[in-house]
Amino acid sequence: MRFLVALALFFIIIWTNSFIGTTDIANWFIENTLTLIALLLITFTFKTYRFTNGSYFLICIFLCLHIYGSKDTYANNLFGFWLQDVFETSRNQYDRLVHFSFGLLLFYPLQELFSKYFKFNKCETYALPILIVLSTSAIYEIIEWLVADIFFTQQGMAYLGTQGDIWDSQKDMAVAFLGVVLAALINFVTGYVIHNSKKTT
Repeated sequence: MRFLVALALFFIIIWTNSFIGTTDIANWFIENTLTLIALLLITFTFKTYRFTNGSYFLICIFLCLHIYGSKDTYANNLFGFWLQDVFETSRNQYDRLVHFSFGLLLFYPLQELFSKYFKFNKCETYALPILIVLSTSAIYEIIEWLVADIFFTQQGMAYLGTQGDIWDSQKDMAVAFLGVVLAALINFVTGYVIHNSKKTT
């Protein structure tokens, strides 16, 4: 429990800092709507679906990456500009990093949920997180479009962060898919190695 309290305090500090230092308060509130929904969901289901500390850590890291993106907007994220300089790319890459992290970091918590509480077989616990990440990414891109084009048109470009790329949505979904597949492969290989090492001892 101490670990979870420390994790919560760390998250609150990062979240507060992103609010105090934001350059676009309206965009910050829009970006953090889903963050608030996620936190409420985790809080109200804590007793029913309690994850391991490792899963909560991965969820926390992903949410911190997301809220850090809301501080300066994704397109103007300072770390993203650093990545842009290092890799000599034509755009700020922070948006892509967070979408990739969505798949990479949330695979294990989803797998744990399906394995521990829903008792799905091993194959399903690998397939379902991949399908959920891919479908959720698509739904999120639709939500982004609705928010930007219909509900909050003045904040549209800052929220979308397309940076002039007409294929931005498809690329965001692709990197999220790449992240979750990579996480699944790492999990599978790690489990295989551990299983075989136990057999030989």
